Amino acid sequence: MVKKVLKFGGTSVGSIKRIQHVANIIQKEHSAGNQVIAIVSAMAGKTNDLINLSKDICDEFNKRELDVLLSSGEQITAALLAGALIKIKINAKSWLNWQIPILTEGAHSNARIININIKTINDFLNKKGVAIIPGFQGISKIGDITTIGRGGSDATAVAVAKIFNADACEIYTDVDGVFSTDPKKIPVAKKIDKISYDEMLELSSLGAKVMQPSAVQTAMMYNIPLEVKSTFTDRPGTKIFSQDNIDYTKSVTGVAYSKDDAKITIIGVKDKPGVAANIFEPLSKAQINVDMVIQNISSDQKTTDITFTIKRDEVYKTIEILKNNKDIEYEDISHNNKVAKVSIVGAGMVSTPGITYKMFRALSDKKINILAISTSEIKLSVIIDEKNTLEAIKKLHTIFDLD
Repeated sequence: MVKKVLKFGGTSVGSIKRIQHVANIIQKEHSAGNQVIAIVSAMAGKTNDLINLSKDICDEFNKRELDVLLSSGEQITAALLAGALIKIKINAKSWLNWQIPILTEGAHSNARIININIKTINDFLNKKGVAIIPGFQGISKIGDITTIGRGGSDATAVAVAKIFNADACEIYTDVDGVFSTDPKKIPVAKKIDKISYDEMLELSSLGAKVMQPSAVQTAMMYNIPLEVKSTFTDRPGTKIFSQDNIDYTKSVTGVAYSKDDAKITIIGVKDKPGVAANIFEPLSKAQINVDMVIQNISSDQKTTDITFTIKRDEVYKTIEILKNNKDIEYEDISHNNKVAKVSIVGAGMVSTPGITYKMFRALSDKKINILAISTSEIKLSVIIDEKNTLEAIKKLHTIFDLD
């Protein structure tokens, strides 16, 4: 007997017909003698509808009440799926986050799961029941409903797999697995059969929307094998393992991109010890995540230009903080919110010389200017003009033999 956690995303449960299809997938697993815990997202589009309802009240809707509102989407799916299973003679039951409970800590809309009570659900599984749990949510120590960020159902699935000591964690979505780039943009993108946690973490952090980064990170920390597969086909998916279990034949595994970045440059900053800390400390306190940072020192070494990237929707908040910062002296601030981040990822990059040159030459051949650069052992990212994104992805996908 195998204990499985099956997570179904919003597109997988996007209609009653699709929920009934998911019930049939669970029925097959149950009939094979497996214990099944199903984690469900809200039906596709429902979370956005709920957000829009809150905005009809006010733009700054109370965060505690927003969590109460948004958590209802997954609860609806859980009840509908349990009902669909009961109709086909499967002993199924849904639990809400507070009934289990799923204990979280942290701020509203950005909480994290710290523990789950397993006894009640394990007792139900041992009686040949199927447990349905809403993803994306939990309950705080003071009894408030909390949510764990958009895409948080992945994090719920991985946490459940860890805490319930599951044998498998399968992430069902609307694609056949993880692809070398976005198959909707690049039709020649191909499915990756196996990928390491590190590579998957980089791809998901860089814009690949197949899995939530925090879920991959948790799986990596606790060595929980994952498989991303399609709800709508029977084809094998992508297996995500520790790096030791994968045979790498390519230096680059995938190309990722994101279009929600912006670039800010502080021009003519008076260069002195602690200036970088004085710039970035207030941004950190305001929960603004800074990504790439580039510093160019003038020839007289008295001033410097500091360029960094942030999320696009935080540009004006960031500029306001910088202008109100009395601890830095500078000449001007400029910004560009029409940029994109394009990245290549691959564990094989560590042992393959010439990857950096090859990427830069490929972009140069297409007359694409690089505005900023960031590197790690298995990732190379550049900031470019947003209008060149698709052309850059196509060129890099071809030049690294990923077509």
